[in-house]
Amino acid sequence: MKAVFLDAKTLGDDVDLSPIEQVTGGLTCHQRTAPDQVLERIRGFDTVLVNKVVLGREHFKACPELQTIAVVATGLNNIDLQAAKEHGIAVLNVTNYGRSTVAQHTIALILALATRLLDYNRDARNGTWARSDMFCLMDHPIMELEGKTLGILGYGDLGQGVAERAKAFGMNIVLGCRPGQEAGSVDGYPRIPLDELLAQADVLSLHCLLTEETRNLIGERELGLMKPTALLINTSRGGLVDESALVKALRAGHIAGAGFDVLTEEPPRNGNPLLAENIPNLIVTPHSAWASREARQRIVGITAANLQSVE
Repeated sequence: MKAVFLDAKTLGDDVDLSPIEQVTGGLTCHQRTAPDQVLERIRGFDTVLVNKVVLGREHFKACPELQTIAVVATGLNNIDLQAAKEHGIAVLNVTNYGRSTVAQHTIALILALATRLLDYNRDARNGTWARSDMFCLMDHPIMELEGKTLGILGYGDLGQGVAERAKAFGMNIVLGCRPGQEAGSVDGYPRIPLDELLAQADVLSLHCLLTEETRNLIGERELGLMKPTALLINTSRGGLVDESALVKALRAGHIAGAGFDVLTEEPPRNGNPLLAENIPNLIVTPHSAWASREARQRIVGITAANLQSVE
């Protein structure tokens, strides 16, 4: 097996790639690869590892020796899957590596928003507390999670991890139907139509893939169905939510807060509505929910196992 990794930098400098090196018999690594460098760097290799580098029909046609693409992530939107199939190229990806770290990040966003952590930290440091006429500040409403309803849209590995942790806070778990799903019960949790979930949820957490059916799944109409005290969390994909509609909803007080780890364009080189100033009770993190060292090392191990399975 002759393998090249086109964007090794995306896994960080602190992971051990030796499991992949052992399976492949060696690994040529490039920290980053620009689109115009892809063809020259994959030529002559039968196995290509990528995270976000785009591979398409033109690459497969020019490199008949290419047999396997190993995506060191879950999403496959950077690979032309139809063209790969036509050229007999196996495409592998990594699943079930980030349950702990993504669920942890999701809960952290919920807690920070529910307790207004950033607002109170700001007020403690900018002199607002020092000017108070009593011992504490109560300027921002605090939500107690116990007894509240957590709506989860997308009950795969990550959604399940969030549900497990939310139960420890005494939250009631209700699942939502994604497009095409039927109502029912899963793991003892009710699964109800999305509109019903929106009306019930005190916190809505998104964990579904971005498809044509789920793009802008949460828009102006859906935000209007949510409680004015509700929180919206997205650690899945940016395109699931109409970002401009969300900004309007937050500024108008139609919902109480939002925590996002994902945006429609990453990195947001052209700006983004969610990065504007003075949006109340909004936390945005830079797609870092998945990025604990433990999770990244699991990606390496799973990728190695995937490659070994196709030898």
